[in-house]
Amino acid sequence: MVKQTIQIFARVKPTVRKQPQGIYSIDESEKVAPSLEIILPRDLADGFVNNKRESYKFNFQRIFDQDANQETIFENIAKPVAESVLAGYNGTVFAYGQTGSGKTFTITGGAERYRDRGIIPRTLSYIFEQLQKDGSKIYTTHISYLEIYNECGYDLLDPRHEASSLEDLPKVTILEDPNQNIHLKNLSLHQATTEEEALNLLFLGDTNRMIAETPMNQASTRSHCIFTIHLSSKEPGSATVRHAKLHLVDLAGSERVAKTGVGGQLLTEAKYINLSLHYLEQVIIALSEKHRSHIPYRNSMMTSILRDSLGGNCMTTMIATLSLEKRNIDESISTCRFAQRVALIKNEAVLNEEIDPRLMIIRLQKEIQELKDELAIVTGEQRTEALTEAELLQLEKLITSFLEDQDPESRLEVGSDMRKIHHCFHYLKKLLNDKKIYGKSTVSSEIKDQDCQETLQEEDYKKLRDILQQRDNEINILVNMLKKEKKKAQDALHVSSVDRNECKPTQSSPFPPGNLEGPRLLLSSTPTQVQDSTTFEHRSSLLQRKTGMREEMSLGRQEAFEIFKRDHADSVTIEDNKQILKQRFSEAKALGENINEARSKIGHLKEEITQRHLQQVALGISENMAAPSGPDQMEEKLRSQLEEEKRRYKVMFTRLKALKVEIEHLQLLMDKAKVKLQKEFEAWWTKEASRLQVNSAAGNPLSHTQPLPQVPESQHERPQLLSNNRSVFYSDVSARKILPSPCPTLCSSPEQTSTRASLDNSIPEKPVSSIPLTGDSQTDSDILAFIKARQNVLQKKCFQ
Repeated sequence: MVKQTIQIFARVKPTVRKQPQGIYSIDESEKVAPSLEIILPRDLADGFVNNKRESYKFNFQRIFDQDANQETIFENIAKPVAESVLAGYNGTVFAYGQTGSGKTFTITGGAERYRDRGIIPRTLSYIFEQLQKDGSKIYTTHISYLEIYNECGYDLLDPRHEASSLEDLPKVTILEDPNQNIHLKNLSLHQATTEEEALNLLFLGDTNRMIAETPMNQASTRSHCIFTIHLSSKEPGSATVRHAKLHLVDLAGSERVAKTGVGGQLLTEAKYINLSLHYLEQVIIALSEKHRSHIPYRNSMMTSILRDSLGGNCMTTMIATLSLEKRNIDESISTCRFAQRVALIKNEAVLNEEIDPRLMIIRLQKEIQELKDELAIVTGEQRTEALTEAELLQLEKLITSFLEDQDPESRLEVGSDMRKIHHCFHYLKKLLNDKKIYGKSTVSSEIKDQDCQETLQEEDYKKLRDILQQRDNEINILVNMLKKEKKKAQDALHVSSVDRNECKPTQSSPFPPGNLEGPRLLLSSTPTQVQDSTTFEHRSSLLQRKTGMREEMSLGRQEAFEIFKRDHADSVTIEDNKQILKQRFSEAKALGENINEARSKIGHLKEEITQRHLQQVALGISENMAAPSGPDQMEEKLRSQLEEEKRRYKVMFTRLKALKVEIEHLQLLMDKAKVKLQKEFEAWWTKEASRLQVNSAAGNPLSHTQPLPQVPESQHERPQLLSNNRSVFYSDVSARKILPSPCPTLCSSPEQTSTRASLDNSIPEKPVSSIPLTGDSQTDSDILAFIKARQNVLQKKCFQ
């Protein structure tokens, strides 16, 4: 138990330059307590005989002058209280003073600079910093924020504060238990695990406080606010729990209504504030008197909540905020007198420890069970009632831990109760039977798994065969399209050779003159293939973004769609609409910028006209002249400019609306054209695939069912390379489809003829006649090699 009086401190607010300064002095000598002396000079207007006191002297624990910063205030006032709360004692810090003397700035702080943080945010930072350092205990922190406005309590952390009016919110009411402990109904507790969460709760509550402008203060708080930190600590394995709470109180300022001259709602608020502070002073006076038997705590809500802080189980500190301007000297003297009476109150702070109720219940239940077992052994009576569910579950846990224990000396302790012994034997028998049944079921499940695996292998074989058929159809469609493209290129080359006589074939090279792609395509080194693969992957991604088709569509099908779209009859219309749409977008963007510029100019002209009016009125008032009756030329000019800008703004806005309608119409046409194009492509693709499937089935019906022979090692290198990097084949096909090639008689060479013959002989399962070729030996060899390599891979997967 700690017995001490309430600690009182004084803080002087910096004065405003325009207001006359009062006379005061601070004496902080080491021999005596610091004292504040306020001097009132004698006024000659009161007469020659004047018996008023000229000096008032008050003692405090410490006095902070106008140059004291927030860090100094926290270190000397709030930090010792926070340390006692961490030790398990209750603590309270409250600020008292007239309105506008700096109470809210001291408790909460200023919002402009970080160093202006008040006692509450600095206390939260200090507490959570200490909790992180101390790892020997388990801490739990909760936050509550109460507002007392017009003698009614409200929860500032209620989420309904923003959407509801103050009258619709539930009021916080006071309940008292038989031990005279106070409980607050409708006041929520919010757990805060970090400093950030606690500060967010503080900022939320501050935004919901009642603030109004008064003649004494531009942002005067019109209510009492109590920010409470509830802290619980417990050592691991200990049954003792410590509870402590810290009240940080920001009282509303007292004010003289006759001096401020407020009315209406401000007058009602001032009456409730002064009344509650009057009841607080009555409690302070009653506590300072030694032989007083009754303390009027119940007169107001604030004194009821702060019962422990005033003369109870708490370590309390008061800050008297003083505004020592000449007009506020009387109120400052009253505040100092109140602080002197508070300093006479003694509190008895007790360490708040209690035994954890849950651990106490478990210990008592165990003790009761042990006593029952001893009683049964002594009396020899056998109990006949059935075991409870909790007892059965506990026995099963003991048996499971006994069986899992590898120690041969372990024992199963169940006591002398025969009911528990019988249940243990029955449970062990059940475990043994379940183990035998599980062994039999394991053998049968293995047999079922083998059957399922065989079924899955057949299904995988069917899926692979279907995939092979689908890929063959894609290759056939692509080859047909290549033929068409090659024929177009040959026709164009033939026409140009007839007109200009520029096509002269060379015998040393199989490619036509001017074709720089031929030597590049013959390079089969690994870096070139990797580059082609990367180029085609980039191209395929562009196709997906252009066409908007699904990602699961194969690369060959996307390439076919791009060629189909290019040759479609509506492609020119789509491109024209796209260009028009781009132009309209650019025009709309430019119009939007002009409209914003015109709007800002209109606002600027209106401000100039208003300023012109104010200047004319000010000039007339200063020179006591009547306003000129004629129109002002400058104002007329500004008004004409304003009208011109308004007409320009209306014209541009009308044009922008018309452009918006036109853009929406063009976008609708584009969407319809894209949908139509995709539908026609799907129909054409399905038709081509079904036709090729019928032709291939009529030409060689057993081509997909007969096993394929292995390819010799000499012919397996290039097909295997193409099967591992399938995108290289498509890259070569897409690169060759635009090359103009002459007739086969002009471009063929003995080397190409031998290469083609060797590749034709390496495909015994599908005749060359059933595969459509392009006429280019290099392209045909790539196609045949790719088909052969893929068939070998699929064959290996099917017969593994």
